[in-house]
Amino acid sequence: MSESEPIQFTPRAEGSRQRSDAGGVHETGTITAFNRQELSAIMAVYGRMVAAGEWRDYAIDLNRDKAVFSVFRRTTEYPLYRIEKTPRLARKQGAYSVVSTTGLILKRGHDLARVLAVLDKSMRVVV
Repeated sequence: MSESEPIQFTPRAEGSRQRSDAGGVHETGTITAFNRQELSAIMAVYGRMVAAGEWRDYAIDLNRDKAVFSVFRRTTEYPLYRIEKTPRLARKQGAYSVVSTTGLILKRGHDLARVLAVLDKSMRVVV
């Protein structure tokens, strides 16, 4: 092969398997993620809470069976809330849930906007 020849890459087949660093074999392309509308709704709530000074950092974890958006008060702490998307629960209890630091499920449902409403209610002042 000379330096002037271009390198040809061939795409993998849809059902191909890939070996991970741990030695296990897993399917490629089977990661659960938030779509653009879901992230937009989550970031709207996150932006309001950052502006109020309640939240300061976030993390997104994408796994095979669920996607998790974690919210932190400080970077070095445990997450205050976890917004989870679990597609296998979509027909049962709802794909979306908000989980507190202790593991208590605050709200679960099929509509992300209604599930996220539980985070806005915690911000109201009681007089």
